[in-house]
Amino acid sequence: MTMNKTGEFHFITESYLLDFKGQTTIPMIGNYLLHAASVHAEERGFGYSDMNKRNAAWVLSRLAIEMKEYPRMSEQVTLYTWVEEVGKLFTNRSFELVNSEGKPLGYARSIWAAIDIETRRPTLLDVEGLSAYLTDRPHPPIEKPGKIVPVENTAEGIPYRVKYSDLDVNGHLNSIKYMEHLLDLFDLELFKEKNISRFEITHQSEGKYGMELSLHSASMEPDKYNMAICHEGKAICRAAVSWQ
Repeated sequence: MTMNKTGEFHFITESYLLDFKGQTTIPMIGNYLLHAASVHAEERGFGYSDMNKRNAAWVLSRLAIEMKEYPRMSEQVTLYTWVEEVGKLFTNRSFELVNSEGKPLGYARSIWAAIDIETRRPTLLDVEGLSAYLTDRPHPPIEKPGKIVPVENTAEGIPYRVKYSDLDVNGHLNSIKYMEHLLDLFDLELFKEKNISRFEITHQSEGKYGMELSLHSASMEPDKYNMAICHEGKAICRAAVSWQ
């Protein structure tokens, strides 16, 4: 059976997935994205099991999410995902989230790399195979994730130790947990008054169980913050958050 190049996934927001305002959170949106990316790749022959046969694994390098409107309780949402670009070491994947009437709620653009499971070093991608799933679907109307200005040397860090509940299937700090720990740095009053319009994160190295981390945040301009999670003074990820 020939698979469509664009994946289509349907979700219904449940009460236990919502925040105190009754709307979906950025980490929950992130879960939707990662689920769609994983299934889309698996169904087309370049997912977890196929990569594992090559002694390789996908890792999320960069992700940018922009939300126009957040889904609320019992709302039906559809998520589209497709391969945007393919290179020797990185592939770009895009997403569009719409409501039951087809109205866009948000977009995301991501960059992925493949690493050798044993060495944890980058490995070459199957450019020809992945390119078979490139589409002429327009790029999402948001900027790609890019370089984030460091703040770890100017903003005092809050300590955090990686725990069991932080780990993913590879035994490393889960991509969604990065988001949760960074967003927990903000005061509840800010969440009451505003919504996150753009969340961007770049991963630089993997967090491991028991690792002593420091979480940093600094205001760059009104309603925009740059952030970092560090280990022994070096960033393992950086993020940027815009509010409106």
